[in-house]
Amino acid sequence: MEKMALRPIDNALPITPERLKKHVKVVSAPIQKQSEFGVNDENKAPLPPSSTIDYVSSEDLKPVSDPVSMIQGLIQGLDSKDWTEVCESLNNARRFALYHSSLLLPLLEKVMLVVVKAMKNPRSALCKTAIMASSDIFNAFGDQLLDSTDAFDNLLLQLLLKASQDKKFVCEEADRALNVIVNSMTPLPLLNKLKPYVSHANPRVRAKAAIYISNFVSKMGMEEMSEFGLISLVQMAAELLNDRLPEAREAARRTVISIYEAYTTGSEEHKQPEEWHNFCQSSLPPIFAQSMVKITASFQ
Repeated sequence: MEKMALRPIDNALPITPERLKKHVKVVSAPIQKQSEFGVNDENKAPLPPSSTIDYVSSEDLKPVSDPVSMIQGLIQGLDSKDWTEVCESLNNARRFALYHSSLLLPLLEKVMLVVVKAMKNPRSALCKTAIMASSDIFNAFGDQLLDSTDAFDNLLLQLLLKASQDKKFVCEEADRALNVIVNSMTPLPLLNKLKPYVSHANPRVRAKAAIYISNFVSKMGMEEMSEFGLISLVQMAAELLNDRLPEAREAARRTVISIYEAYTTGSEEHKQPEEWHNFCQSSLPPIFAQSMVKITASFQ
């Protein structure tokens, strides 16, 4: 049994330098190809070794020379499999938004769907171009975008997600787009759109939503706050005061101050400190009411 189990070492195939060289060549070829082109499947066309995208500011975009003819091919370009062509088409969509918005309006929902899809793309250049397109669309159409409910909701969520990520140049562009929303759309409907995101599972998304809600509330008077629901607004701010991230907590404090200033300028009765205390105590659990009063104490 022992003799059968042990094989003479001389029976092993010799490992010659030539044999080793052939073995290494077989293994290294696909590795080199993957590293150079970023693809694993030899049947797939390799990506270009270098593709550069110019980020054109809105001020540098020019009108389309023949907009009626060009609008026909816009959607086809946006649906291209070539990501560089999609970037070019997104810049054309921006030109239409800025200079020929009436021609773009019938295609707006389709364009917004493509913008959302491009934002989800792992290519940062395509993602940033899509975010820049969203800014120009917000500036051009404002509250009209609210008619495209699903498309706008998806776009808003993607901007909050992109503004919350670690890629700085994408994050900064998404922040700029969200600021355009604040400046180009009516506060009340946008506040209703943002409200669900203060309960989002991602703490960074909650913080971003809290920041932009604070910006909206700072522009609202007592009448608009009451229309939204003053108690609902106070409760939302109170919950964010205990959020994990300091950005969310600071935004909540600013929201509380804006509510307090609007509340106390509404009438002579509301200017009395005890009236604000009573309102907080009747609208919130005691520990939250105490936090609200403490924040506004220096303004009384």
